[in-house]
Amino acid sequence: MSQALTLARPYARAAFGLARDAGAFAGWSDALGFAARVAADPQAAALLGHPALGRDDAVALLAVDAAPQAFNDFLALLADNRRLALLPEIAGLYEELRAEAEHVVKAKVTSASALPAAELDGIKAALKKRFGREVEVEAAIDESLIGGAVIAAGDTVIDGSLRGKLSRLQSALAN
Repeated sequence: MSQALTLARPYARAAFGLARDAGAFAGWSDALGFAARVAADPQAAALLGHPALGRDDAVALLAVDAAPQAFNDFLALLADNRRLALLPEIAGLYEELRAEAEHVVKAKVTSASALPAAELDGIKAALKKRFGREVEVEAAIDESLIGGAVIAAGDTVIDGSLRGKLSRLQSALAN
């Protein structure tokens, strides 16, 4: 995994640079996201790794109709360098670079049950205050948390779940 990220990093930076220069962050996000989903599919991955697959065929398989020519050229470069399998990692790193450039923090709020919109808005406001940036919140449900929530935003994880509290209490009692 770390080797794939290491190999993908320069390509993600290049894609980000092309998107920034064209002022097309969203278009590149959509195109990279589509190409990454296709490349992650097991059947497509086997086809993309086949030595008989030509560069133009690979680009045609992965490109979106509305994608700019620079994106198609980027895919052709990946095909020439036999790096199409890295598209999921490239897309993930690109999104991180985009979020940093747009001063956005992506947060995932995992709770035991669905949270009301008002609670999510409160969490979003608190995170915006804490990080001093815009916050995009993604909600997830994990019933094993019992109650409360776990918030992951960037490198920060806030565990306010009942399962986490019980675990910390158990550790404290064991010492």
